[in-house]
Amino acid sequence: MSHLPINLHEASKRGWSELDIIFVTGDAYIDHPAFGVPLLARLLESRGLRVGIISQPDWRNVDSFRILGRPRLFFAVSAGAMDSMVAHYTPARKLRRDDAYTPGNRHGARPNRSTIVYTSCCKAAFKDVPVVIGGIEASLRRFAHYDYWDNKVRRSILLDSKADMLIYGMGEAQLLELTSRLQSGENLHSIKDVRGTCVVVDDLSDLTGALRLPSCEDVCTSKAKYSSAFKTTALEQNPYSGLILVQPHGERAVRCNPPALPLTTKMLDSIYLLPFTRLPHPSYQEIVPAWEQIKGSVTTHRGCSGGCAFCAITHHQGKFIQSRSESSIVSEVGRIVQQSWAHGVISDIGGPTANMYGAVCTAPDKGAACKRTSCLYPEICRNYRVQDDIAVKLLRKIRSINGVRSSVISSGIRYDLLLKQPGYFKDLVRYHVGGLLKVAPEHLSDSVTRLMRKPGSSVFVKFLEMFRSESRLVGKRQAVVPYLIAGHPGCTLDNMVDLALKLKELGLRVEQVQEFTPTPGSLSTCMYYCGVDPFTDDAVHVPIGEREMRLQKALLLSHVASERKNVLAALRLAGREVSVARLLGHTQLTRKPR
Repeated sequence: MSHLPINLHEASKRGWSELDIIFVTGDAYIDHPAFGVPLLARLLESRGLRVGIISQPDWRNVDSFRILGRPRLFFAVSAGAMDSMVAHYTPARKLRRDDAYTPGNRHGARPNRSTIVYTSCCKAAFKDVPVVIGGIEASLRRFAHYDYWDNKVRRSILLDSKADMLIYGMGEAQLLELTSRLQSGENLHSIKDVRGTCVVVDDLSDLTGALRLPSCEDVCTSKAKYSSAFKTTALEQNPYSGLILVQPHGERAVRCNPPALPLTTKMLDSIYLLPFTRLPHPSYQEIVPAWEQIKGSVTTHRGCSGGCAFCAITHHQGKFIQSRSESSIVSEVGRIVQQSWAHGVISDIGGPTANMYGAVCTAPDKGAACKRTSCLYPEICRNYRVQDDIAVKLLRKIRSINGVRSSVISSGIRYDLLLKQPGYFKDLVRYHVGGLLKVAPEHLSDSVTRLMRKPGSSVFVKFLEMFRSESRLVGKRQAVVPYLIAGHPGCTLDNMVDLALKLKELGLRVEQVQEFTPTPGSLSTCMYYCGVDPFTDDAVHVPIGEREMRLQKALLLSHVASERKNVLAALRLAGREVSVARLLGHTQLTRKPR
């Protein structure tokens, strides 16, 4: 078992003088199913295609894009596992100094707006070879979108990159159909109807059955039109009933076909049985931090039913849960623990949300006509069924596998669902928490969690009590680490004071606070840019400016001595000086806020 070729010498060892498809990615090449490009490349290889990967090419030298020669069918370009601007910049728009997807954790191995730059380089290297773009960066920028780093609305990345097609979502079904049709003799530019793809159309007169969005020009000049366009796209995400969406850009338009259908269990199983080495390419001399984090992880399912406002996963993977079979997962765990680097440790058993494994829609039409953007908000849908017994059986099977010393669940846990999974909850607390359980309430002020599309404070408090009680019952010293966001649209200093006091009441401390970043394509970003909730048209407070963000963060770090000056300033600005004693202790009452 070997890696896919990254140069012509490695291709020749396989007897390949020409490749069919060449992937270009902003990440290091790690042959692991948790990485999108290697997974798709392995899938195409299994269908008899000759596939290579150009990883983190030098975009300043076009020859870097010729290292595998000329692809017969197309280049497939991805910025990597993260949007390149998110990977490069902090929420304060300051340059990051590291990159977990690069050997040695070094920053600078990929350009800003990688999809656009790589596409340009591919076309410069072989000007008549089509380029298909995909991955998270392309998916969430497929329509005209607000870009935080330019602080303006940019047009579709399909037009900015001049690519020939955009694949959004996970990509397997789209690539298989596309390559099959190309192999049968169709021209890529004539293929405009593949689900989960976007193409540019020149003739706007014949778009039968399509729903027209406000134009790029309209959403650039009108926040009301932007908000309306976002709402429409969000409501048309159901792969079974979503319409073709068309957004004019000048005299041309971006045609976005309905999402690809969810993969079957059989298809998922076949993908994860592909011959991944699970290792970084042997040419790397330094550790890739992202590999260290996920090397022993197992993906049990795809999709997320949560629809959190600030998250891209539901937009990218869909809200319908697609679960692997127990036998497929158990087989993969068995292979992992046989590896010397695994040391018998399974570092994660999950997906976007670990405890959604096996979840199904029990509506008569299986959710085909559903317009909800979340199965869990504003309350858990009566048709949404989490299968506790199936998840428990899987965990017990994994624990019994010869060679498994420990198996931890480090994916996110949806605690409102956990309250409906007594068996999973008990096994999680007894066997699968590595001392600290990470959960993401994001906030505990109900007015803010409503905008985040998250459960409210009472649900989290009930979960916390149950977790602590169960941990005591089994004699384990375990704690919850809450992930919280500062500066989310709708969050005021007053809300953050309430959150800080609630954390103190619950005996919780946070070591790190996530600052809200308006990432492309999310509901929260729409609220940040427009100042309204697009589904209600209600005005939303938008925290803007370094000072307000600094004070919001400080309130969550009130136990840190260096933050107390900021905490006092925040309390004074919020008109909450009366809370000084509760938050900082009685000794602070004698000090004057400065």
